[in-house]
Amino acid sequence: MTGLLLLTGGQSRRMGAPKHSLPHPEGGTWGSHLVRVFEAVCPGGPVVVLGEPLPDRPDLPRLDDPREGPAVALRTWCAAPAPEAVRWWIVACDQVRWTPDRLAVWLRRAEAADPGADRWVMAEHGGCLQPLGGFLGGSLRPLLAGSCERSLTGLAQAAPRLVLPADGPEWQDLDTPEERRAFEGEP
Repeated sequence: MTGLLLLTGGQSRRMGAPKHSLPHPEGGTWGSHLVRVFEAVCPGGPVVVLGEPLPDRPDLPRLDDPREGPAVALRTWCAAPAPEAVRWWIVACDQVRWTPDRLAVWLRRAEAADPGADRWVMAEHGGCLQPLGGFLGGSLRPLLAGSCERSLTGLAQAAPRLVLPADGPEWQDLDTPEERRAFEGEP
């Protein structure tokens, strides 16, 4: 079974509001859009929100983000009890271009490349390592919980990993008001 870990703990100062609560063009919030995408591909899979609750999905289990960056947040989640899952899709709430079709293709690639779910399957997009949006083998949680890494890149490099080339808009974060306007104007 695959689970979803949705990161919603960023400060979002540039956007004027928390990113996870911004309205998505397809309805709901950015955060709930990603939950809907996940649930369409992995019905019944566990969902955990790491950070602030989703205003339109307050029912989802949540863990507080210590507000020290994504690496420390992930280490905190790895050290906490969590539902059982073979692998976890770890996605940030600003990766809002994911669709069920794109996630289904990415999940099939990850499962084929790492059938034992014993690595962190991440993408290389535009020449950059993309740990967020990747699939973390559930068995790696204790290893990451014990890490002292404070950067996401360092945490990703400390774990057994598999990097797959990827393209597509789903890998692009929305970090500025200009990027948000461009996204909202897309067909």
